[in-house]
Amino acid sequence: MKALANAYFIIGTAYAGKSTMIRLLAEKYEGILCEENYHDRFFPNLNKDEYPCLRYTRDLDDWHEFIRRTPEEYAAWIDGVAKECETLELRILPELCKQGKPVFVDTNISAETLKKIAEPDHVLVMLADPDISVRRFFERPDREKQFLYRLIMEEPDPEKAMENYRKGLMLINSWERYEHFLSAGFPVILRDDNRSIEQTLKMVEEAFGLSR
Repeated sequence: MKALANAYFIIGTAYAGKSTMIRLLAEKYEGILCEENYHDRFFPNLNKDEYPCLRYTRDLDDWHEFIRRTPEEYAAWIDGVAKECETLELRILPELCKQGKPVFVDTNISAETLKKIAEPDHVLVMLADPDISVRRFFERPDREKQFLYRLIMEEPDPEKAMENYRKGLMLINSWERYEHFLSAGFPVILRDDNRSIEQTLKMVEEAFGLSR
């Protein structure tokens, strides 16, 4: 798709290094950085009927409701958010690409859609063992995850609340989803803790055909 000719996309699972690679690429190639949820700054006021999943958290009165959902409700919401984010990204990216700089995107756009709109060598899959995503979810120091952890600890039965939340994480980080990414038809880089960030970056550059 000519409108997205200078956009580079990374898809895959949590804890695979997507956000780190996107940031490093944007810095090295003086490109435009589109990190996870970058679309938020473009659309602060979304229509509730058009984007019910994205509006869900914006309209919450009590955030404890967020962590009390069943695992199935949580997984369905995550899938809904991804679809709504894809719609927004497809509205934003053509305009960003007009600036003439490379655009590096940690994207919610599905592999199926990317096959239709992206340059063949501008999509990369990065994967981590799904168990890591569940086991290490609350190890990251970012405010969002620590906020959720505090909510869980405030529940009458924190252990039960944590078990419920982890079951939701297991659904959205399942081996089935892992295999779906693995067989998407794009180059794949698997997480390897014995590999340095610099080595991984080199692999990403080679996958994208970038050099400097």
